[in-house]
Amino acid sequence: MKVLVTGGAGFIGSALIRYIIGNTNDSVVNIDKLTYAGDLSSLTSVESNSRYAFEQVDICDRNALERVFQQYLPDVVMHLAAESHVDRSIGGPAAFVETNIVGTFTLLEVARGYWSGLVDGAKSAFRFHHISTDEVFGDLDAEGDPSTERSPYLPSSPYSASKASSDHLVRAWHRTYGLPVVLSNCSNNYGPYQHPEKLIPLMINNALEGEVLPVYGNGLQIRDWLFVDDHVKALYAILTKGLVGETYNVGASNEKSNIEVVTEICDVLEVLVPDKPKGIEKYQDLITHVTDRPGHDKRYAIDASKLSLELGWKPTVSFSDGLYKTVAYYLSTRRP
Repeated sequence: MKVLVTGGAGFIGSALIRYIIGNTNDSVVNIDKLTYAGDLSSLTSVESNSRYAFEQVDICDRNALERVFQQYLPDVVMHLAAESHVDRSIGGPAAFVETNIVGTFTLLEVARGYWSGLVDGAKSAFRFHHISTDEVFGDLDAEGDPSTERSPYLPSSPYSASKASSDHLVRAWHRTYGLPVVLSNCSNNYGPYQHPEKLIPLMINNALEGEVLPVYGNGLQIRDWLFVDDHVKALYAILTKGLVGETYNVGASNEKSNIEVVTEICDVLEVLVPDKPKGIEKYQDLITHVTDRPGHDKRYAIDASKLSLELGWKPTVSFSDGLYKTVAYYLSTRRP
């Protein structure tokens, strides 16, 4: 099977490509615009593999997309390319509308034209897998049930609104044109190779430099944390076993407040790096509460029981083990 992955130089996309090349006989075509968040060094382990190819392409560029489809003739598409940082979406929403909405529309149209020209088994086997976020469901009450695939969409930020829009486009292209799609909505990912602007790598790097650990507001905002290697296994299961037109939530039932996460990072660093920057007695002393993000959702939580019951996927990495692996990775990549 030939898999076309968009956004394959990103955090989740690169983990997905490493998984496919390392654990299947499939080939991968990676298309990525290589924005600030794209990092080809995360694909060093597969870049020389004969089953891997890279094309620097913007998903808003229809001509370039059509060329890639005709050149590589993919059997399936896994769409991960997106602007994804909430803070950046608040300060500059235009890029999120352009990439996440217009880009998804352009990719859908190119994929639809390509799929329409396939015949027999190739046409029936084609899949368009759209990867999205739990943030489309919006804020949950502290004691409320986790979001399911039937939960209403209530996005809060420009980022989550743009992802919700892209989800709706994908479903519309399935219902209106018959494009065979599957969708997934995941909780907060973490793990090696994540961009340093995200919470966990930001806190690790700041602590190691003796810089403040900025925590929004009271730090009680809750997220469901999912180790990226577990996520990509779920994505591949959804691609290969999921039912056309269905949505699957991916989460690990690891609900933790931001302050809990930051505190656990400090605890791991106390073990792995007991020699602290000068003037620091405890890593936790660096925790600093800052003005909260505008419209900050208080809680996200995912019910992944459908994915578990129907496709047999379950997370295998606990938060403590995943966090330890993540901290160890960032320590291994630090320059002396």
